[in-house]
Parts: sequence; structure tokens; C-alpha cells
Amino acid sequence: MKRIENKVAIITGGADGIGKATSIRFAQEGAIVIIWDLNDVKGYDTVEEIKKSGGVAEFVRVNTAKFEEVEAATNNAISKYGRIDILINNAGITRDSTLKKMTPQQWKDVIDVNLTGVFNCTKCVSSHMVDKGYGRIINTSSVVALYGNFGQTNYVATKAGLIGMTKTWGKELGRKGVTVNAVAPGFIATEMVKKMPEDVLKAMEQKVPIGRLGNPEEIASAYLFLASDEAAYINGAVLSVDGGITL
Repeated sequence: MKRIENKVAIITGGADGIGKATSIRFAQEGAIVIIWDLNDVKGYDTVEEIKKSGGVAEFVRVNTAKFEEVEAATNNAISKYGRIDILINNAGITRDSTLKKMTPQQWKDVIDVNLTGVFNCTKCVSSHMVDKGYGRIINTSSVVALYGNFGQTNYVATKAGLIGMTKTWGKELGRKGVTVNAVAPGFIATEMVKKMPEDVLKAMEQKVPIGRLGNPEEIASAYLFLASDEAAYINGAVLSVDGGITL
């Protein structure tokens, strides 16, 4: 039996990178996948790839930073499927700069998507999960939330904030049948990362105790475990998937 057979799963930022790998993996494990993203081309391409492999998926253009769009998309999903079982809060952006050079707009852009966007999605979706007495919510943090990172004040603030939100929501929602956990990826070889200069990639690999970058599928596996019934007693946890870089 597939691990999340017939579960309805919303994956934000599910059109590309880790989100795409997660969308494909969840579909392979029997989920009905709903991708929320702003990239129409990659969103529809991912859905097509899933369908060709026999999976079930759809793409919805949603700006998670806008509460009204999230609320409408949530209501549409409930109208169509009657429930939402899994929410993967994966969407995120970077606007890197040192504190001295960072503009208020760079700060706001990242806060709006990475923090407020997660609040919007969880606020809208969790109420329906509570009504059904079941839900799995997984937030995407980062190893930089645990040790900071030069030039990423805004990004680190959001990823550290997600850990606090995860623990708070775990306390609020756990007794209602909804678990909330976070995954903190390390250096992951997404298509964007792999375009970086070779010397930079080598330097990144050397910082990881197991000597390589992770791949998107390994993060997708962590999401899958936390979304499955195998993780029913895990709540408010932060799972680092980083090759040991935080050791």
C-alpha cells in the first residue's frame, strides 16, 4: 500500500526545486497533489509530468503572501475534494544582502513570503483540518536558522521564526488531531544551486561531514515521512536534513 494513498496534499512552491521533487514523490505515494506556485510554466510542466506517470495533480496560481488568494484557493480545494490532509509550506525566496546594505524592501519581500505566507496558508488550511480531526503540516525551515548565515538577516529571521511557529502550532493543534513539524534542509543541489561556480560548490561540499550536497529527493523523503501515519506521534519537531553540517 502506498504511504499517503488518496491524501489531499497542498505543496506551496511545488513547481520547482525541492517543491517539485516533493510533488512528484507525493504523487508516486498515492496523494492527490495540489501545487500552489507563481510559476505557471513550471507548475503546469510538473503537473503534466506527474500525470504522465499515472499520478493525480493540479496547479493553482497562488501568491501565498496575499491572504485573500490563499483563502480562495483553500476554499476551492475544500469544495472540490472535501478535505485537505497535508500542507507542505515549502514556498520561499531570498533577497540576500548584509545588514548594512539591506533595504527595507528586501526585508519586507522575504518576510512577506517566507513568514507571512506560511501564516496565511496554515491559518486557512488548519481550520479545515481541525474540522476533520486530522492533518499534517510541515514547514520548511533551514539549517541557517540554527547557526545564522552571513548576508541573510531577512532569510534567517524567517526560517528561525518558522521553528517558533512550528512549536507553537504543535501545541495548539496537536490535541485536535493535527501535527505540525518542520524540516531544516542543509546545502541542497537544486538546479539553481548547481549553476553556481565549481569552486563554490566544492567549498560547500567540504563543510558537510558526509562530503556532498543533498539532493531534493532526500528532502522530499523527509516531508513524506512526516506526512505519513508512521510519524503520527511526532509533533513540534525540527528535523535537520543536512549531512551533519550543524554538528
